[in-house]
Amino acid sequence: MKKQLAVIGLGRFGMSLIEELAQMGHEVLAIDYDEQKVNTVADTVTHAVQADAMDEQVLKALGIRNFDTVVVSIGENIQSSILTTILLKEIGVAKVVAKARNHLHGKVLEKIGASVIFPERDMGRRLAHILVSEGILDQIYLSRDHSIMEIKAPGRFVGKNLVEIDVRRKFKVTILAIKRGEEIVVSPRAEEIIAEGDILVAIGKNHDLQKLSHPEK
Repeated sequence: MKKQLAVIGLGRFGMSLIEELAQMGHEVLAIDYDEQKVNTVADTVTHAVQADAMDEQVLKALGIRNFDTVVVSIGENIQSSILTTILLKEIGVAKVVAKARNHLHGKVLEKIGASVIFPERDMGRRLAHILVSEGILDQIYLSRDHSIMEIKAPGRFVGKNLVEIDVRRKFKVTILAIKRGEEIVVSPRAEEIIAEGDILVAIGKNHDLQKLSHPEK
């Protein structure tokens, strides 16, 4: 289903976000004070506007309250990030997602009513786990303690089914899917046999997922 999304702030994170959203077929409004950045994405998004996001009248004129989600990806200027988020909530935007530079910035954004993301922090954590754990291919943080991880199926799992492996009891994690080449087995049956080269998509506590990636230890 197509969604209408607006992204305010066209730094590296904002640029990556709108490119991906546009490729997924969603309607995207890109807003930035820098005309050059706006011109760069004009052919990628539905609408690109050079504007001051802290101007309430401009935001209202753009019909910003009608968008499904507005992402505030303003990076360097914390004051602009906070004031823009306040304006969006006052105008009546239902869902505001804001990028935070640090913990304090994030706490303020949460108090205002935004859903807060920490791209740099989360990517750092994600990369750290991938670098030190050969079995972990990717990781999505759900909270400080819980994640979804893509893990190479350990050798000792190959040829066994999920009942024999018994990951829920032994590792306290749940297998959501199995990626097998181009095929994805969603909600695999207990009788599903693990093949060599399979990738397990598992959800659970981070320390339990780490154990799953090193079951021999």
